[in-house]
Amino acid sequence: MQTHPAPAEVSRYARTIEASKRIRWDIDRDVIRGRTFDLAHTFLPDGLSLADELPFLAPAEHRFFSQVQGRTYANMFGLVERFIGAKMLEVSRDHWLGDQTALEAIVRFTDEELKHQALFRRIEQLAGRDMPAGYRFDVSPNDVAAFVLGKCTWAVLALTCHIELFSQAHYRASIDAATDLSPLFKDVFLFHWREESQHAIIDELEWEREDGKLASDAQRDAAVDDLIALVAGVDGILQAQARADAAYFLAASGMAQDGARAEQVHATVLKAYRWQYIVSGTLEPRFQKLLGQLVSAAQMGRIQAALAPLGYAVPAHRH
Repeated sequence: MQTHPAPAEVSRYARTIEASKRIRWDIDRDVIRGRTFDLAHTFLPDGLSLADELPFLAPAEHRFFSQVQGRTYANMFGLVERFIGAKMLEVSRDHWLGDQTALEAIVRFTDEELKHQALFRRIEQLAGRDMPAGYRFDVSPNDVAAFVLGKCTWAVLALTCHIELFSQAHYRASIDAATDLSPLFKDVFLFHWREESQHAIIDELEWEREDGKLASDAQRDAAVDDLIALVAGVDGILQAQARADAAYFLAASGMAQDGARAEQVHATVLKAYRWQYIVSGTLEPRFQKLLGQLVSAAQMGRIQAALAPLGYAVPAHRH
């Protein structure tokens, strides 16, 4: 189905094109610039890693805890951008013979997502060069993409919008303000944030456009079911990676693999990941407003009930 966006929507697509051209960056020339990671620096700030919730960590352990999570943070973005790029290429079909401004905006979006995947592969190589052996990120981007893309487009666009809004929130609230971060790590997410800002606008436009195709309450109910299933799938990935990262941290830092402290490390990594990849996005006002406009009160209640078991995963300082 070819669509012709309203003039106001066309101007929003056009603004993303203008911004994309203006801020265009290159992985080697602008971001990496021949640098490697200095392990004397933190990667993820405490507001994301929750390292400050483990008071028994020595300064070097505190820093390493942030580095393990920062490495996974980069890998997780590389993971989700596989299915995001694929879905945006798919929805671009609706604009092929329609508005060419919308089409160009989405083509630029997918080109940038491919670049981001390449950037995060480079970051994993650089982190692996200097960090202790034993780190594992065994999640297959293609397997995850196959699972996600098996759900309806409405739900995939909802998840995509959520991801790209929380990535911006993390940068603005935590990464940009941190003073002790690795300069390379900080630059990676500065440049990533600049392009994701345009992507979130396109996500919103495409999600609203897809919502307009839902013809009945039953279709919207099914779409909400798919979104809930996607969140559960993400949480399954987080549980597995939290186990892997906690074990790696404990082994590489010489801590016992069992006992109360080991349990606290594992619980804190899982809490941090649930905060980073699920809860922080659901609390974003922009996401809450858009979702609230697209679902009924009963459907929102079902989403909130599904999220309720994760509600604890908020940094202690926010309570």
